Amino acid sequence: MKPEVLLLAPLPDLLLAPLREEFVCHDWHHSKDRDELLNAHGTNIRAIIGAGGTTYHLSLLKDLPSLQIISVFGVGYDGVPLDYCRQRGIRVTNTPDVLTEDVADIALALVLMTARKLVPANKFLQAGLWARGNFELTSKPGGKRAGILGLGRIGKAVARRLEAIGMQVGYCSREKQADVPYQYFLSPAEMAAWCHYLIVACPGGEQTKNLVNAQVLFALGSEGTLINIARGSVVDENALISALQGGFIKGAGLDVYADEPYVPKKLLKMENVVLLPHVGSGTMETRKAMADLVVANLSAYFNGKALPTPVPELA
Repeated sequence: MKPEVLLLAPLPDLLLAPLREEFVCHDWHHSKDRDELLNAHGTNIRAIIGAGGTTYHLSLLKDLPSLQIISVFGVGYDGVPLDYCRQRGIRVTNTPDVLTEDVADIALALVLMTARKLVPANKFLQAGLWARGNFELTSKPGGKRAGILGLGRIGKAVARRLEAIGMQVGYCSREKQADVPYQYFLSPAEMAAWCHYLIVACPGGEQTKNLVNAQVLFALGSEGTLINIARGSVVDENALISALQGGFIKGAGLDVYADEPYVPKKLLKMENVVLLPHVGSGTMETRKAMADLVVANLSAYFNGKALPTPVPELA
């Protein structure tokens, strides 16, 4: 018999199709009666599939006595209660590496879009204003300093791109890395005071919640720009709005938010902010690779083979 799995988030067809071939899928996200779903199938569900931003509530996991593995369609797994999974022996996998380059591309794009004011420039042209005179002069990112908060796979890919356009790179992470040439900073605030662009590339979760707070933003200063391609939870969104409104920082480029898909209305009204709808890994090629990895992890588990990408904490 096919293993029964629970779909905890809206998933693309390129993942749903192979899942339905190998497993009996129960759609929690779209279910109109979740209690009935649990009563009918809860004892048989052996796997959960969710997205990187999904919260895997303890109350649900406790109602699934046969649960053996959680497969995250994404690189972030801060919504998974790892300690509980460790206690129960539940395996957890994610999809690292395959989305690194796409997310780093978006970080570079946000640097260029904020520095060169590309969104206002597009609106300027479309409004027919070019005939009246040229668009305003903007800022060159080359020669500026970029501080990367979190120098993991994605952070290093971002650094390579920024170096290629002539930016000086520094980083702040839990430990200094011996194999990188970039300047190391002990704290986000120290790095923010040094850089023109503060780029958030660290994992989400309780340990990094509101790590970029009012103090860090004040240190970034009126010539500084915040770029976030990591998790919305890492940035204190209210402090960011206040800093932008008060002119304490120059601008922001955001692909992630604290309460997705809801974006604060105050941010939507700001001209010095570039907002994207969490498209970091949003290419057909990368999403297909992510889907393949989700299925590969589940297939390996249920066939008694080694997991391709278990999360490090539970490897």
